[in-house]
Amino acid sequence: MKNYSLKTVLFILSILLAAIISASLVIYMQSAFGQIKWKLVAVVFLSSFVTSLLLLAFINVLIFSKLNLLLNTVKNYRTQSDKALVPVSHKGNELNNLNCEILAWADDRKNEIERLKKLEVYRKEFLGNVSHELKTPIFNIQGYVLTLLDGGLEDENINRDYLMRAERSIDRMITIIDDLEAISQLETGELQIESERFDIAAMAKDVCEAQEMKATGKGIILSLPEDGKQVFVFADRFRVRQVLTNLIVNSIKYGKEYGETRVRFYDAGDNISIEIADNGLGIAKEHLPRLFERFYRVDKSRSREMGGTGLGLAIVKHILEAHGQNINVMSTEGVGTVFSFTLKKA
Repeated sequence: MKNYSLKTVLFILSILLAAIISASLVIYMQSAFGQIKWKLVAVVFLSSFVTSLLLLAFINVLIFSKLNLLLNTVKNYRTQSDKALVPVSHKGNELNNLNCEILAWADDRKNEIERLKKLEVYRKEFLGNVSHELKTPIFNIQGYVLTLLDGGLEDENINRDYLMRAERSIDRMITIIDDLEAISQLETGELQIESERFDIAAMAKDVCEAQEMKATGKGIILSLPEDGKQVFVFADRFRVRQVLTNLIVNSIKYGKEYGETRVRFYDAGDNISIEIADNGLGIAKEHLPRLFERFYRVDKSRSREMGGTGLGLAIVKHILEAHGQNINVMSTEGVGTVFSFTLKKA
């Protein structure tokens, strides 16, 4: 009976009580008088039914109205949550509905607690990473300044070199802060996406030419489609250039010497799929799920030696999400890595 409404349950219970009382009367009359007065039984049945119905209805008002109030309170509390709710299927019975809502509320709280635990771990890692990233250039600057103050300022072979090193450390701090600010604005929606129509193939060619010297230093070939066909997309030109630059620079940094980085474009219905692939060292499977986290590095020592902030791929992810698009990565150790993302076709 758990799927029946309370009104149906009250009606059935009233009939059962009236039937029991009437049956008892029939048995009594049969044993006491040897005959049954059916008119009296009918009157007793009807009066018992009405009395039971009124009594049970009164109990419903006193008890089940409180349950309905509790049910509505739980439902309203869950509805006001800004997090995804566990779906609830109501089946008509207020007790069953209340049970479902309470179980769903418990699942919501369990999910929320797990989310908060993950956020706490992430917050600690993030603060530790920010502290480490800023500490390194600060200590470098401090060392250079102390050397200059201890007499190096008068040494022409040292002073200019150390000042230039201090400037590079300051530039690194500024880059970290700018990247953090960009991510923060993208996450909060403060950074507006200004979409326009442009040729992403021409942009990719321009980015590759800008990075050609860096690629040549490692003997890496930057390969573009040979047909030179225009590929128009509708997106934020400046932000998409950031995406391409980050991905191509990453492929050069972590690609193997005398390797190749290929940029390709594919028609994907309403979108254009852009693919940046290399034949470098590849990335182990266990690192792929966290690749787009802030400050996450596959090889921390090697990444810092190359001057990366650990924020590039996080920025790429947020820029594409701001466009309503996603980025995917496939990688095999010893074979290479492929980053692919989509943009709206123009």
